[in-house]
Amino acid sequence: MAPIPPSINRSFFLALSSLLLFSISKARSNPWDSAIRMPSEEADAEQIGTRWAVLVAGSNGYENYRHQADVCHAYQILKKGGLKEENIVVFMYDDIAASALNPRPGVIINNPNGSDVYAGVPKDYTGKDVNAKNLYAALLGKKEEVEGGSGKVVASGPNDRIFIYYSDHGGPGVLGMPNTPFLYANNFIDVLKKKHASGGYKEMVIYVEACESGSIFEGLMPDDINTYVTTASSAEESSWGTYCPGMNPAPPSEYITCLGDLYSVAWMEDSESHDRRKETIKQQYEAVKDRTSNDETYNAGSHVMEYGNKSMKSEDLYLYQGFDPSSKSITQNTLTPYTNMEAINQRDADLLFMWNRYKQLEDGSGKKVKILKEFMEILTHRMHLDSSVEDIGGVLFGPQGPSILKAKRPLGRALVDDWGCLKAMVRVFETHCGSLTQYGMKHMRAFANICNKGISKDQMEVASKKACSGYIAGSWSVSSRGHSA
Repeated sequence: MAPIPPSINRSFFLALSSLLLFSISKARSNPWDSAIRMPSEEADAEQIGTRWAVLVAGSNGYENYRHQADVCHAYQILKKGGLKEENIVVFMYDDIAASALNPRPGVIINNPNGSDVYAGVPKDYTGKDVNAKNLYAALLGKKEEVEGGSGKVVASGPNDRIFIYYSDHGGPGVLGMPNTPFLYANNFIDVLKKKHASGGYKEMVIYVEACESGSIFEGLMPDDINTYVTTASSAEESSWGTYCPGMNPAPPSEYITCLGDLYSVAWMEDSESHDRRKETIKQQYEAVKDRTSNDETYNAGSHVMEYGNKSMKSEDLYLYQGFDPSSKSITQNTLTPYTNMEAINQRDADLLFMWNRYKQLEDGSGKKVKILKEFMEILTHRMHLDSSVEDIGGVLFGPQGPSILKAKRPLGRALVDDWGCLKAMVRVFETHCGSLTQYGMKHMRAFANICNKGISKDQMEVASKKACSGYIAGSWSVSSRGHSA
């Protein structure tokens, strides 16, 4: 092996690697709820209306393989369920299937033993066209406001139902996008309200996979716009990746990245293992909540939350996800309880990827030293972000800074009172301290609390300059997606 650069502390790196691998904890599965509803009569086509779906993978990069795999898998479920391609709008960067790191070129899997879920997925919005502006326009059915992509939008009517599924990184009040700006909670909720006010649907169901995803809806989501939401986590916790190298079950040996996310895998494998005409939204919610919580121990899992109009939970899944005729033969007796699963914090999945990438390369390879250097750069920038936010808190609030920045609001109250202030504080921070990155999204609560304490933009400027006086602009390039509003 080529010598490790002197600037790299070998023992620290090895110790960190051990901690990372130790953090992968087992998540026990739970047998499916024994209660299955009696078959209901198929509603006529006029009553059901048209089913629409919007599927969003908000990341890019092979280390985030799982998000696009989730979305491709969701597309296959809906397509088999009878939704037409013209009624499914897909947002994904589309850099995974053709990646040089993909051991099966042109193929994406979402399960260790799964089949290809990439084949046939429409490329409605890819690359630079995966952005919040296009997502909002597509949801509102405003074809004239879309820039790039296929131009496909949700041209739904008052009798139609809409299913939205999002998978990516998140933070308090925000969801990631591969192109700035990111999706802020207040903007997204405003779009939902506008869609309802326009009479653009009968009912809507939303599933969100992301860290702190509950914060997108906590204190903001109305219960009178005929929309039901579930999220992978509460407003205060991470979500989890699964089917990762070294786990049980493990992906095929040639894969060095996680194949899926725990909440997402839970709902999709549930949908595939049931006759969706006989399973309600509530039954799926309960099953997914059990599986995602690690049998309610939360050792390696999160609290699946729900928001909006909960009276919709009695409805059958097929109204939103369609019905796969091959599921007719499924009965409670044919269901197989899930084996124990393992999971990793979403924010550490990229480190696991890089560690496996490092191990995969031959000793003595220049690429191996390069990967090790990038690994250490990522860790260094993470420490820089953490210390910078802490220092800013000290400048603004003195000894009470840490507790003020971490303060959590009561349930039912939104993260921040002034969303414009939050966006401005993030811009100031990134100007002086560098990109938050997908890891730094966790600090959005700190910026929100700075706003809630009435700190001005000028005061934030002074604090950021002082805390990050040694930061060199442009020195950070790995995973450098920012949050600029």
